[in-house]
Amino acid sequence: MLPIRRITLSALAFSALLAGPNAFAVATKTDALAAPAPVTAVPAKPKPASTSTADHGKFKELQKNFKTGPEVTEACLICHNEAAKQVQHTKHWTWESVDPKTGQKRGKKNIINNYCTSPVSNEKDCMACHAGYGWKDSSFDFTVEKNVDCLVCHDTTATYRKLPGDAGHPVYKRTEFPKGSGKFVEAVDLRKVAQSIGKPSRTNCGACHFFGGGANGAKHGDLSSSLQHPDRYLDVHMDEKGLNFTCATCHSTSSHQISGSRYNVAAAVKGPAHVRGKEDTVNPASCQSCHGDKPHPLARLNEHTDKIACQACHIPEYARDAIGTERSWDWSQATVMGPDGKPTVRKDSAGRRAFDSKKGAWVWESYVIPDYRWFNGASKFQVIGDKIDPGKTVLINEVGGGPNDPDSRIWPTNVHRGKQPYDKVNLTLTLQHTGGEDDTALWHNYDWQKAITAGMKAGGLPYSGQYGFVNTEQTWPITHMVAPKGDALTCAQCHSVNGRLKEIKGIYMPGRGDNNKLLDAAGWIVALLTLLGVIAHGAGRIYLSNRKG
Repeated sequence: MLPIRRITLSALAFSALLAGPNAFAVATKTDALAAPAPVTAVPAKPKPASTSTADHGKFKELQKNFKTGPEVTEACLICHNEAAKQVQHTKHWTWESVDPKTGQKRGKKNIINNYCTSPVSNEKDCMACHAGYGWKDSSFDFTVEKNVDCLVCHDTTATYRKLPGDAGHPVYKRTEFPKGSGKFVEAVDLRKVAQSIGKPSRTNCGACHFFGGGANGAKHGDLSSSLQHPDRYLDVHMDEKGLNFTCATCHSTSSHQISGSRYNVAAAVKGPAHVRGKEDTVNPASCQSCHGDKPHPLARLNEHTDKIACQACHIPEYARDAIGTERSWDWSQATVMGPDGKPTVRKDSAGRRAFDSKKGAWVWESYVIPDYRWFNGASKFQVIGDKIDPGKTVLINEVGGGPNDPDSRIWPTNVHRGKQPYDKVNLTLTLQHTGGEDDTALWHNYDWQKAITAGMKAGGLPYSGQYGFVNTEQTWPITHMVAPKGDALTCAQCHSVNGRLKEIKGIYMPGRGDNNKLLDAAGWIVALLTLLGVIAHGAGRIYLSNRKG
C-alpha cells in the first residue's frame, strides 16, 4: 500500500469549495497511483476484416520473390506514384525540422540529445529507425525514390525487422542478434509483407517510437511496448478492449505529413471540438480537437483550462507499467570495466539495464510523478556546434512559456538528466562514433579519444583533443497514457501546501499557502459561512420535524 498523503484542514476546506459536495470523498486519495494487480493475460481482439477496396495479395506486381527493400518500393510506386515524393518532404525522411519563428534547424540530424547523443557518424546503426534504405553516411541521396521504405509503416504481419548496422535495410538473411547472444532474427519474407500491407498500427509506430533512446520505454516516458496491447488503466484511448485508438487516430495524416510534433506542440488550443468535414486549422493531435476547451459539466473545472493543460490532471503519472522509463544516462561511466578488467553489464532489481561498459550507467523508474512547468509549445534546442557553459547544467531544449503568456499552460513533463562529453577548449557538446566494429567505434574499442575524434570529423567540427563531461537536461511534454477519469488528480493534490504545483510561479492557488492573507481570510469566511449554513439548515429541519411530531 502506498502511504496516504497528509492534507491540511485549509487545503480540504478550499478543495471542498472548488470541487463541490464530493470533495471530501476524494481528497485523501493517494498522490501516486498504485500499480494495477497482476492479471491473467487475455488474447487480443480478433483482427477485424479488412475494409480496404484492394487486395494487394492479388496484384501481379507483387507476385515475385523480392531480394531487397528498394525492389518492393519500386513495385509500390507503379500504382502509388506520388507516395515517395510525399514522404521525402516529411521529418520522418529528412530527420530535420525548421522552427517557423526562429529559423533554427532542428530534427534528429541537427540536435544533440542526452540519450544516444547523435546519429552523425552512426548512421548505419541509427537508420534502423529511418523510413528509408541505405543512409550510411553523409553521402546519402535523399532524392532517390526507391530508397523510401513503405513497409516499415504499412506492414501488418509484425514480421518486418530492421537491425542496427544495416543502414535501414530489413533483415535479408537469418542473423544472430545481438552478436554472440545465440539468438537469431529470421529473414523477412518481403513478398509476404508486401502482399499484406495496410494502415499503420500502434505496432508499426512503436517499432521505433517505443524503443527510442536505445531501449524499450527509455526516451519519452509515456511511450513503451505496453501500448501495443494496453488496457483502460494504462490509456483510455488506446485501450484494446475499448476505443482501441491507433496512433494515427490522433496523429492524422495528409500527404504523409503526420500531425503532432514535439518540435511544435499544440500547448494551448482554444475553442470547441473539431467537426468532421469542416475546414479547421486546429492541430488534430490535441485534446481540444475532440473534447473542446470546456469538456466538464462544472463551470469551475472548465475555468482551469485557461491555465492548465488537460494532461496535467489526466496523466497523474507516466511510465505506468513494469517497463518504466529512463530518468538519467551517465556517459562518463562508459569504458569502465568490471573487477576482472573486462566489459561488464549489470541490471537493476526490475531486470532493466543499469550499467554497461559500452554505454555507461542508467537510472530507471516506473509510476513517475511528472515535473510541472509553464509551456507554450515552443522549445529552443541545443544544436550541433552550439556553445555551452560547462559550469552550469546544459539544457538540451529550453522550454518556452510563462504565467503571463496567453498561449502557455501548466504541463506535465518528463525531465531526463544526462552526463555527456564536451570539448573543454571549444566549449561544445561532442559528437562521438559509437556503433560499428571499426577501430574508432566506442562500443568496440572503449576509447573515448578515438570515438570523439572520429565523430567530430564526421560532423565537420573542430576538436581540441581535450574532453570532459557535463551535466545536461532534456524536457519531454507528457501526453500519452491518459488515465481513466476516476484516476485523474483530485483537488487537494494541487490545492495543498505540498501539492503537485507547489513550484509553479505566477498564479495564486487557494490552499497552496501562497500567503495572500486577504484571499485566505475571505476563503475561510466563505467556508465558515457554508458550514454554519449547513448546521442551521439541519437544525431547522430537526426543529420543525419535532414540532410536527
